[in-house]
Amino acid sequence: MADQVHEHRHFIPAMGQQRFLPVYDLTGWLAGVPRMHRSLLDQAAIGAGMAVLEIGCGTGNLIIRAARRHPGATFTGLDPDRIALANAERKVARRRLSIRFDVGYADALPYPDGSQDRVLSSLMFHHLDEAGKDGALREAFRVLRPGGELHLLDFTGGGHGRLPERIRDAADERIPDRLRSHGFTEVARTGDVKARWGFGTCSTFRGVRPA
Repeated sequence: MADQVHEHRHFIPAMGQQRFLPVYDLTGWLAGVPRMHRSLLDQAAIGAGMAVLEIGCGTGNLIIRAARRHPGATFTGLDPDRIALANAERKVARRRLSIRFDVGYADALPYPDGSQDRVLSSLMFHHLDEAGKDGALREAFRVLRPGGELHLLDFTGGGHGRLPERIRDAADERIPDRLRSHGFTEVARTGDVKARWGFGTCSTFRGVRPA
């Protein structure tokens, strides 16, 4: 794990509080997150030789699935939570995969301009405030190569009865407009998935950095 953080900032951990991290993977499984990840990876169309970055990778579930599915690509996961990343690294070691993990923030990516073919984000965007959302999209656009794509999964519609009020309030129907405002083209809301156990609706989105 490489530490790319030069200042220690507040962040909201998975499930809102660090004490819930041990049950994060189980909660995601109960809510149906694995099938959402399959849909996100289907639309990402990752190919051999691509550089793929996940921002807010947490305990690594999405990027590990991607690496197992696309062994010819190069994968990097970034998250500010060192404890979650330690969990991710243990999973990767057990599966004998090659994934780089960095400690860092979505609005200050420690990667060169145009270095990524795909940027992925899963259930992270709602953790950010307005400035953080703008910063994350600006940085995703910057690190993508011309023709590269951002693929994003997050809470959108209603029915979030089991979610904390903070997350219900952050469910964002304006993601397509946000993507366009930061220069992405071919923007689309590509699908809606009802989570199980009253966790509401999640949607997938795509945006392209124009060539």
